Amino acid sequence: MTARSKFWLITLSALLAVAATLALGLWQLSRAAQKQAVQASIDVKAASPALNGPALASLSAPALEMYRGVSLRGRWLAEQTVFLDNRPMNGKPGLYVVTPMKLEDGGAPILVLRGWVARNFVDRASVPTLETSAGVVEIQGRIVPPPSKLYELGGTETGRIRQNLDIAQFRAETGLPLLSVWVQQTGAASEGLLREWPLARMGVDKNYGYAFQWFGLSGLIAILYVWFQIVRRFIYPKRA
Repeated sequence: MTARSKFWLITLSALLAVAATLALGLWQLSRAAQKQAVQASIDVKAASPALNGPALASLSAPALEMYRGVSLRGRWLAEQTVFLDNRPMNGKPGLYVVTPMKLEDGGAPILVLRGWVARNFVDRASVPTLETSAGVVEIQGRIVPPPSKLYELGGTETGRIRQNLDIAQFRAETGLPLLSVWVQQTGAASEGLLREWPLARMGVDKNYGYAFQWFGLSGLIAILYVWFQIVRRFIYPKRA
């Protein structure tokens, strides 16, 4: 390969590399903009007035009200409590406690993520003893996505302790006409349950960090190309 051919091959490779890294940096910025829009929507919903039971039951598209606050009155259906395994809080392994609530106004029951409790690792088949009121209670919370789905062996899970909980499956299992919405109870620890839920953040800083890395790499490629292929080749050529 001649020196001229090598020069143009290196030039083409550098241009492609710069174009590719610039494109990846711009893509990360576009992802950051998308996440910022989603975060703004979450913040608006979180600041909106809380929904009561009837308003929550009347929602045709609960996903559009994600992270909006709710204020509910009703009775716990404690016998239908389920514990979701392998759910950490503050870095500690434990269980999410899910209990259906029968709304006081006669509406359909709703699944409530009541909080987190430590796991008994000595007797893994035992379930924690909860302080569950038999009377009417009032809770504050927010509409949230379903708990993240974990890998599970076999088919549909049953029992008090399980990995995942699907509303449609649980509706068929219990016969309860559950609303297709999840509520996460908020507030201070009570009834032996922690409620230090992680904040809903879209991780925009990570995208900005990746964009900076791609733009930095693009600039480095350009600088190295200019130095080795232009400055040293044409401005400071090697002496014969």
